[in-house]
Amino acid sequence: MKQKSWDQKKVPRPDKAADPVSAKQLEALEKQIEAQNKEALQRQQEKDAVDEQLRAVQEELAAIKAENEKKEDVHDYAEAETRKYLIDVDLKRAGWPLDGPHDLEYKVTGVPNGSGDGYIDYVLWDDDGLPLAVVEAKRTTADPRKGKQQAKLYADCLEKMHGRRPLIFYTNGYETWLWDDLNYPERQVAGFYKKEELQRLITRRETRKPIEVPMINEAIVERYYQKRALGSLFESFTQGQRKGLLVMATGTGKTRTAIALVDVLQRANWAKRVLFLADRISLVNQAANAFKKHLPDASPVNLVTEKGKEGRVYVSTYPTMMGLIDETSGGVSRFGVGHFDLVAIDEAHRSVYQKYQAIFDYFDSLLIGLTATPRDQVDKNTYELFDLEPGVPTDAYELETAVRDGFLVPPRVEQVDMKFPRKGIEYNDLSDEEKDAWESVEWSDDPTEPKPDRVHAAAVNNWLFNTDTVDKVLQRLMEQGHKVAGGDRLGKTIIFARNHDHAVFIEERFNHHYPEHCGHFARVIDNQATYPQSLIDDFSVKDKAPHIAISVDMLDTGIDVPEVVNLVFFKPVYSRIKFWQMIGRGTRLCENLYGPGEDKRDFRIFDFCGNFDFFKENPQGIEGGGSASLSTRLFRSRVQLAVHLQNSARSGDDDGETVLQQKLVSHLRQEVQGMNPENFIVRMRLEVVERFQKEASWVTLSDEDAETLSHVIADLPSAVPTDDLESRLFDLTALRMQLALATGDANTFEKGRQRVVEIASMLEEKANVPDVREELAYLVAILEVTFWEGMTLPLLEEMRERLRGLVPFLDKKRRKVVYTALQDEVLTVREDMPIVVPRMTGAQWILWSQKTFYVILRCMILLVATWEILTCLFGPP
Repeated sequence: MKQKSWDQKKVPRPDKAADPVSAKQLEALEKQIEAQNKEALQRQQEKDAVDEQLRAVQEELAAIKAENEKKEDVHDYAEAETRKYLIDVDLKRAGWPLDGPHDLEYKVTGVPNGSGDGYIDYVLWDDDGLPLAVVEAKRTTADPRKGKQQAKLYADCLEKMHGRRPLIFYTNGYETWLWDDLNYPERQVAGFYKKEELQRLITRRETRKPIEVPMINEAIVERYYQKRALGSLFESFTQGQRKGLLVMATGTGKTRTAIALVDVLQRANWAKRVLFLADRISLVNQAANAFKKHLPDASPVNLVTEKGKEGRVYVSTYPTMMGLIDETSGGVSRFGVGHFDLVAIDEAHRSVYQKYQAIFDYFDSLLIGLTATPRDQVDKNTYELFDLEPGVPTDAYELETAVRDGFLVPPRVEQVDMKFPRKGIEYNDLSDEEKDAWESVEWSDDPTEPKPDRVHAAAVNNWLFNTDTVDKVLQRLMEQGHKVAGGDRLGKTIIFARNHDHAVFIEERFNHHYPEHCGHFARVIDNQATYPQSLIDDFSVKDKAPHIAISVDMLDTGIDVPEVVNLVFFKPVYSRIKFWQMIGRGTRLCENLYGPGEDKRDFRIFDFCGNFDFFKENPQGIEGGGSASLSTRLFRSRVQLAVHLQNSARSGDDDGETVLQQKLVSHLRQEVQGMNPENFIVRMRLEVVERFQKEASWVTLSDEDAETLSHVIADLPSAVPTDDLESRLFDLTALRMQLALATGDANTFEKGRQRVVEIASMLEEKANVPDVREELAYLVAILEVTFWEGMTLPLLEEMRERLRGLVPFLDKKRRKVVYTALQDEVLTVREDMPIVVPRMTGAQWILWSQKTFYVILRCMILLVATWEILTCLFGPP
């Protein structure tokens, strides 16, 4: 190797030599650095002093907070505090600024005490200087009704002094009562009336007219039972009742009856503004159009599409109204407690009662419910909502009576039993060619999964769609269904499909057989359509396509199309209420449907799913339970477990269970703390919410506390953020397992255990996900039987915490849709009639029973008297 020589020239050198620093410059630089250091030190010392002060303040605040939390706040506000923190706030929300010289502590004379003088807590004044209302305030722990007589005496004094009797309020800030003592007994209300609302009540005393049947506008309703129903409501309202429930069969004009009621009440000055509520947008649109047609002067407002508009009749869905009640302008509610004089509920039933009762509690108005459900099927809670005895609505007019009277047309039922929807599909029953087709079907996304040897009937038209099955249904409909246009066109028809995929498949098969209609004749109408209401509107036009509506729930109830002459039940129905609502789609009269003078006389029902057989065997059907929300169920489960651990003798001996109980209580209290008092639902339960926002209320939970938490607090909305739905569902599974283990419920625990094992097994397949990989050994352990031996509540809590964050990684499995082309078979075709529905209301039945009893009794008395006369005349036989 050649030796490299040193080359001095290659050593890098500075471009220019730096000037030397003088001693004077160095001294100045040192002084500058020293000054900077002193300044920095001073700044740091100042910062440390501020931090120290901040720490001291924080420690002081923490000590104060801790001390306060040790004290039980029972909200025993003195009257002055009650007024300042609660009543003043509520009054200002109703638009009362309380800045007038006579608004507070107004002196009156004539009080029956020693001096004769008294001071009214609040007087709400009219623009003319006359009193509209008195408000008597009590401390928060006092029953506000203790102030009833005092408020009444103050009203007497004001009446003598000013010549007008005011309305009477008395409140403790949490609970408010209104006494319009010239018209009604006292009643609890959700807050105070606005000035304009009180003015209406005062004016109405002199201007309200009697409401009687002759006032009914026969251009709106003309039938006897509609007038009878309205007369029953008039009588009830005149007698001081504020609620009513009408049971009216589908097609007998519930909405028009409600419109006629609104018309009379507005003309008689019983009502200025009315709210009509329905559970679907399509029904709201239909009702709004009906009000515009029959009562245009009431300026109907559809709140779904015209949220800011003003009128005298408002039509809305329940969720829309729930969102609007909290709307304010300048701190004043848009919709005050007394905004509406009448609230009407379309299709009043249990689910409405459970989800939206807060609306009915909030508005202080007359309340009527409309339902097509037979009176003996109306839920007990619904009757309670209207202050009625179960089975005894205000009035009823049911299907069989309406058909007998000629106001509805009867159905002609044809039950068609088809092999696949009835019995399922057996591989061994197929032909060799069909077996080959069966083998070629992609049954699953997993190619290793074996082919099934049979498909149950429940799968047919659910996820397995067979061309011949649908084709035979369509053939039966097109051949046997009622025709219009001189018999050239199928009349308006609703096919009730099982799900969206089923509906789409039916539409595709129809278009395959009838391409000449260019896809217009039969259309899917469900909530997956972009503009479903436009399809409903087109279907409602007599001679306009579509003529076949393939419905997935959307047309099952509430749609009024008199031209419907064919119904196809292509899905099983288990709710008797819904079943009769679906049948009601065809019951409406329709004149000249088939030509001049050829009216609709009946309608056809094609039942391909054995629904009529089911209801003959199960007359009551199977009704959904109307389950509570997931948040409510989680809250209630935590309350149950927390109370059980508190009361268990073991909880004091097991540190793990004590920690779990404390964790549950902390979580529950956090949820309650997140309940916003500005939300009207929370505001109506403010007393108990504020009580349970304090730590002292959770130290020991009584049975009464547990009941309040589970049935009052649990349903209230909380602003505490929630995470993945899957995680919360797993929380519920784990909580139920904990409660089952604590109470010795082996069956519930085992069901939960099997579910957890299944989840762990599926998660094991997700080992490529880092979070899952970290818990892989734990997941494998869960699959072992030994993992569950000696299981404890703390171990279950650990399992919940470790798995809840992993379950969202599981695939959201959807059953693969399968299409087949197998030969189906019509087994039998049977003509049948629907099951009988009740003819009478409870009240009518009682009256009929009483009349029958007295008739029989009179006949017996007459027979005895005749016998005695004959004996006297002719002697004993």
